[in-house]
Amino acid sequence: MRVLVYKRTHTGDPDETGTFGCNGCMGSVRGWDFDAVIGVGGIGAEPESYGIARKVTWIGIGPHHVPVWDDRGPGVQFDHFILYDASGQDFRKLAPELAKRMYEGGVRFVLHDLSDAEQAEVTKIVAKAKNAPPSPGLPITKSLKNSITRCKPTRHKSGIC
Repeated sequence: MRVLVYKRTHTGDPDETGTFGCNGCMGSVRGWDFDAVIGVGGIGAEPESYGIARKVTWIGIGPHHVPVWDDRGPGVQFDHFILYDASGQDFRKLAPELAKRMYEGGVRFVLHDLSDAEQAEVTKIVAKAKNAPPSPGLPITKSLKNSITRCKPTRHKSGIC
């Protein structure tokens, strides 16, 4: 299973509809070929201010590309989606090997070249969402394939996603 793991700086993307990219975060990366996504809080002042630093903040399995306002890449909704934000578990405890790589190695995201230990950690985290419901917006978007997902772009403290 190809799993994108990336560091977030803020909440709000994905939003309450379960749309990854509704605020432009991760741009063209959203269009890459993956089977699941794990969002984890970064380690700077901004993720700290949102209460997401070093936490697993969301998990999505079974991506579906949907149109969004940001033309750098598609939005993504999921067959199985959980949004934890600040209530997420400590990423360092769930995935110590991958957390070390991402936090100490200055990595923004990973998709390829996971060690066996890192892959096992990712598989364990993704399994937490295997029975989760779909992105709340997914049934609506599926029926309105040519519409743009109605998420509101917001400016974050850093101005970037």
